[in-house]
Amino acid sequence: MDFSAVGEKIKELRKQVGLSQKELSHNICTQAQISKIEKGEVLPLSSTLYLISQRLGIDVNYFFDIGTTPRLDYVIETSEQLKAARRNTDYETIKQIVEAEEKNPLFTRNKKHYQILLWHKAIYVYEVDHDFQKALKLIDEAIALTYDKVFTEKEIEIFVSRGIFYYEEGFNEEALQIYCKALSQLQKIPHLQDATIKSRLFFNIAKSLTDLNKYESSITYCKKGIDWAIKKDNLYLLAHFHYHIGFNYEMQEKYNLASNYMKEALLIFQLVKDTRYTEYIQEKIDSWKEHS
Repeated sequence: MDFSAVGEKIKELRKQVGLSQKELSHNICTQAQISKIEKGEVLPLSSTLYLISQRLGIDVNYFFDIGTTPRLDYVIETSEQLKAARRNTDYETIKQIVEAEEKNPLFTRNKKHYQILLWHKAIYVYEVDHDFQKALKLIDEAIALTYDKVFTEKEIEIFVSRGIFYYEEGFNEEALQIYCKALSQLQKIPHLQDATIKSRLFFNIAKSLTDLNKYESSITYCKKGIDWAIKKDNLYLLAHFHYHIGFNYEMQEKYNLASNYMKEALLIFQLVKDTRYTEYIQEKIDSWKEHS
């Protein structure tokens, strides 16, 4: 591990948050030790590194990644580009990025980083190349790179993609089994770095249940998703959960209840300035007025 790189990053982050060496070292170690760590002259204990990371407000694994990966900034930027493309369903961009980086030593020499590429390769192989079986094989390979008895948060996220592939193929029961297993594994993790993983799982489970005509069960998971979003003070999928509850009521011809939840979904979409669905939802609400 390159501790000079770790020391430089500690110094950089300390200055960003406006702490002196003395303030950073308080109740952790001596100021002199912080100085030596920042210069790369000493090997800090894992416990010391953890406490420093907590004071600086970052994950301790970030320091270990910096120490083992040259140009970590490039790896992080590439991973963020893949994440953005995935969220925007821009699968052609995912394919371009993966093909450009899959032989890059920055990724191939680090299992966690290569795992990111394999996962996104599975996504474009399914969405662009339409090869279901190959995509499943790539998902398994990606998880196998780091799996060790218990699923990590990232492995669960990758496993969920397997469920999405089954769902898109129309295998709703199989998709639901994968989602439920993923949720069970996720609940074993005491603290999630990305709270939206649980939101996405709740939503995927709800969609599968709706497609199986299990409307009330789907509504239950949507409400769990709403409670989770509120608890985490995160608007991600909040509007979608309200919309999907309304959709479940629509399927049961309970139009008054459907309208109430659709109106709430519409309001949230407007608040976050997401106009993709507003016209469609408003048309639905207007069409139900005759049922009132």
